[in-house]
Amino acid sequence: MKKSALNIRLMQYDDFDAVVAIDAKILNSTRTQYYEMKFEKLFKSGEYLPTSLVAEENGTVVGFIIGQLFMGEFGIFQQEASLDTIGVDPEHQQKGVGEQLIEEFMDHLRELGVKKVNTMVDRNDSKLLRFFNSNHFSPSVAMISLERIV
Repeated sequence: MKKSALNIRLMQYDDFDAVVAIDAKILNSTRTQYYEMKFEKLFKSGEYLPTSLVAEENGTVVGFIIGQLFMGEFGIFQQEASLDTIGVDPEHQQKGVGEQLIEEFMDHLRELGVKKVNTMVDRNDSKLLRFFNSNHFSPSVAMISLERIV
């Protein structure tokens, strides 16, 4: 696939089914409730700027990236954003779709004044760690993830 064959655009509420379907193909399970919560927050809360994107090929969504830029006090945007979820249809992986989504996501956030994007990855997911590393993400020097077993 040529990179120019992709159309990257802002995600819309109507992309819900395509996003859930791609995620289900990747994980071999459906996380409908997770995406219902995400879409509700992103599209109906009014607390976040539109930053999430989809990649389309011939009008079909083949990838997505969900991120958040919180609109803080008095409508002032934060300088840090988060990248929550990225997914590329397995039939379109290894073709530059994820890389294009990341680049468009970063360009969009840069235009909004964002200086840093944070994400979290399971330390045992070597494939995802390699993907983020190849897209210029590095371990945070300022944050450490803590947990407590209940």
